[in-house]
Amino acid sequence: MVGTLGLLVISALAFPVAYAEVRLTGRVTDANSAPVSGARIALQSPAASLQTVSDPTGAFRFDLTAPGDYSLSAEREGYFQVKDRPIQLRDGANEVTLVLNPVREQFESVQVSASPPGIDFDKTVSEQVLSGADILEAPYPTTHSLRNAMRLLPNAIQDSAGGIHINGGGQEQVLYTLDGFNLNDPLTGRLESRLSVEAVRSLEVSSGAIPAEFGKGSAATMAVKTGTGDDKLRYSGTNFVPGVASHKGLVLQDWTPRFGLSGPIEKGRAWFSDSADAQYTQHVIEELPRGHDRTASWNLSNLLHTQVNLTPSNIFYTGFLLNYSYAPRSGLSVLDPPPTTIDQRARQWFLHLKDQVYFGHGALAEFGFASNQTFRREIPQGHGLYLLTPDGKSGNYYVDSIAKGSRDQFLTNVFLPSFHWYGSHQIKAGADLDRVHYWQNVQRTGYENFREDGTPVSEVRFGGSGLLARSNYEASSYVEDTWKLRPRLLVEAGMRQDWDALVGNTSVSPRLGVAWAPPRLQYTKISAGYAVIREASNLRLFTRPLDQYVLTTHFLPGGGFIGPQASLFAIDNHDLLTPTYRNLTASLEQRLPGGIHARLDYLRRRGENGLTYANALRTNQKLTEGRAASMGATGFDGFFELGNERRDVFDSVELTLRQQFRGPYDWMASYTRSRAFSNSVVDLSADSPTVITNNVGRMPWDSPNRFAGWGDVPLPRKDWTLPFMVEYHDGFPFSIQDDAGRLKGAINSFRLPAFFELNTHIEHRFVFREHRWAGRVGFNNITNHKNPTVVNNNTESRNFMSYYGGQGRTLVFRIRWLGRAEKP
Repeated sequence: MVGTLGLLVISALAFPVAYAEVRLTGRVTDANSAPVSGARIALQSPAASLQTVSDPTGAFRFDLTAPGDYSLSAEREGYFQVKDRPIQLRDGANEVTLVLNPVREQFESVQVSASPPGIDFDKTVSEQVLSGADILEAPYPTTHSLRNAMRLLPNAIQDSAGGIHINGGGQEQVLYTLDGFNLNDPLTGRLESRLSVEAVRSLEVSSGAIPAEFGKGSAATMAVKTGTGDDKLRYSGTNFVPGVASHKGLVLQDWTPRFGLSGPIEKGRAWFSDSADAQYTQHVIEELPRGHDRTASWNLSNLLHTQVNLTPSNIFYTGFLLNYSYAPRSGLSVLDPPPTTIDQRARQWFLHLKDQVYFGHGALAEFGFASNQTFRREIPQGHGLYLLTPDGKSGNYYVDSIAKGSRDQFLTNVFLPSFHWYGSHQIKAGADLDRVHYWQNVQRTGYENFREDGTPVSEVRFGGSGLLARSNYEASSYVEDTWKLRPRLLVEAGMRQDWDALVGNTSVSPRLGVAWAPPRLQYTKISAGYAVIREASNLRLFTRPLDQYVLTTHFLPGGGFIGPQASLFAIDNHDLLTPTYRNLTASLEQRLPGGIHARLDYLRRRGENGLTYANALRTNQKLTEGRAASMGATGFDGFFELGNERRDVFDSVELTLRQQFRGPYDWMASYTRSRAFSNSVVDLSADSPTVITNNVGRMPWDSPNRFAGWGDVPLPRKDWTLPFMVEYHDGFPFSIQDDAGRLKGAINSFRLPAFFELNTHIEHRFVFREHRWAGRVGFNNITNHKNPTVVNNNTESRNFMSYYGGQGRTLVFRIRWLGRAEKP
């Protein structure tokens, strides 16, 4: 790989550099003068055709050999195109500014087309983009959920519990950023926040050899970018009329009202946008008796975003996200009746501030601060023991908890002026400082495992205090050079440094990527990259030894018992290494006839030195009888020590086709072949009732074959469209166990039935009483395919291998109010 890149660099340097007589420089901005990076700019004349991409400051440059009349075009996903703008270039320096307006609603403009997906010749990273319009139009289930919208990405898959996994990684292995700031939960490292889909301008996922700017996400980085208002007052509302469904009688179900308001604070200088989102869900379990068969929950979120242009070259951004949720009887299912459920409450507020200063000549600096504060409460229905039988559960859930988390983040990014030395260079550098804190007060009762005949197998109790607090400090810095050696040859090289107090060492990770457009192949791009990515320390792993310990009593079949036996979690190794992933990528992009964009991606991820707990009971000499007695135990069941034993493997080949036609209409289809393995499939903790001796196997979200497609195509009648979505993938793996909770056979050696879902809707956009509306009706899972999410995996149960869950055919209505209609 490195040798190939070296040959490309040497061959490029062997050619003489041609000096231009005509120079065109410019910037791409939005209507509020904020820079638009990654815009594709094309300059054409009868004798020349050139392309480039705007840098992070929005700047671009063309060097030409002759003046004359040209046409200039610019496009970026999520914005309306600037198409064939005439421009006359003189000898010497020429300057221009291009303004791209964001796509807010397809209904809003019939004269201007949204920018189609294109080939970015000035980027080496593998990137998938969903625009705000894509998210609003595709008919995925529960279209109010941004998490569910991520299913539209070819390299993302949603597990049976609703979690999103990108490039085969765990939920905590993706770095989520909101307008540039870390949005991951301070404790779990996952995306727990809710955002209104109307607030999102785009989702941009970088995979494989991601730029040095991004760390802490070994599987991918997902940038959530939100919009702000402009000089026009805009408002919208969606699903403000509650829906009624028939589930053992009429019930109010899945009411998801959303409202948006944006506009000027001071025209030409300051703007705001506010998006409010609510969700009321009534969940009915058909198999449970009336009165014990349903649960309802509320989720609320609000995102306020502002932009103030302090001067033409100084822009100040603010954002405030508020989340609240209340979910009584959480976890209710056919195997989990009401007494076993918990009442959950959670809230979050996320504040971020950013000051961006443009110095001219392509130089820009930005400074930002963000604070993420979270609170969670879990209350069981009682304080009895939790009873696990082969046919289901009874008693009360055993955890009663209060938890608080926080992250304070300071960041700075600097874009230096571009310069020429054997080609053009754009250097970017930055730093990131974080303080992460967690506090909990958890009280656990215990649980019992029973045989099919009702006799007990084991009883688990907990000792010690569940009151704890722990903090971590992180510091990162990076520098990256985007080096265009030739107009069709690009090299991106970067270096990143990461340090955190928990592991206590400093690690350096290189990044390297190359993109090449072969001569005489105008619409072809070949790219490859290699990156070493250091994974962020998970605070949850480091709090485990401070938490309660486990005391297990084992009951013998003929009577009598052994125990209680203690199980401990400890961090005795003070020379822990930073978990490291080595990602290798290769991509081929081609524009096919009809404007179809084809892309073939290969990704190889290898994780080493991952942090995980392994049972070191047999080798530990510190576990004496006296220590066991001090804990109220007769001996030890396990001593789980944190170490660097985790190894992960992921490989994938992905083919994606996408086409935009007749203005705003488009479709996408993808097929992914992949595998995801690990030697730490299950994260061992005190709250895991499963006894595992061999933790090597497929990850729970492994799906070797996945096909996904979606689109929005016009119908013969004007303003009528057919949105659709289809997904097929192999069933997720699961394990089987006996009535003592011990796994039988290899972990995850069985699979759920294959998943298939086809959603087809019809939408009509119209004007009523001088306002714009969009009405939609259709079916989710129109084939009524059974897609179970739960299995009875207890080999001693009479219902062993019975499947439950899944959503059958559902009739869906949606009405959107899009604001006042513009007068012709």
